[in-house]
Amino acid sequence: MGNFSFEFVNGEYYHVFNRGVEKRDIFLDKYDYARFLKSMKEFNEIEPIISLYIKSKVNDVGVKPLQNGALVEIIVYNLLPNHFHFILKQLSDGGISEFMKRIGGGYTGYFNHRNKRNGSLFQGRFKAIHINSNEYLLHLSAYVNGNNVIHDVKEFRSSLKSYLGDDVEKLCNPEIILNQFKNKSDYGKFVDVNAKEINQRRNEMRRYLLEE
Repeated sequence: MGNFSFEFVNGEYYHVFNRGVEKRDIFLDKYDYARFLKSMKEFNEIEPIISLYIKSKVNDVGVKPLQNGALVEIIVYNLLPNHFHFILKQLSDGGISEFMKRIGGGYTGYFNHRNKRNGSLFQGRFKAIHINSNEYLLHLSAYVNGNNVIHDVKEFRSSLKSYLGDDVEKLCNPEIILNQFKNKSDYGKFVDVNAKEINQRRNEMRRYLLEE
């Protein structure tokens, strides 16, 4: 599942994913999802912050516009109980690695403290696959946005509502995808069709299906 024989290149797109150690759940309730989403926003800056806890003591951590000094551009995301998927565009040198290190370390610390546990939360280092064509990008966007359907999961947080409705969270930039469709409804149909197709091609898609 993925490899690190390549270097992340600025301006290129990557499918990035990971799951809980021993396939355990990493999101237990709405507060866990909210914390991870907040991490996605607050840790995506070249200038590091000490921690979400300390920052929240100084001022309320609310949703703010994407900064010019971002590490990555989030194109698509889906958070499910025991794993997550991103499509990321690297914006600065080492951006993806630094972004994922901050999220992984920060969220693990939060999760362990809240649940009185120790040790690793994620199954090793995140996995990454270079998206080397526009067709691949489009189909992976549908795969990630429809991942909850593929896994038949009811509790999740995804970027799909930003694609089909108003982007109130401003966590992702869907333009490169949506600009290739007639309208948002047309993209929604594309996601539905691809989710059904992937379910029918599970053996071929095995390396992307993290429960396998």
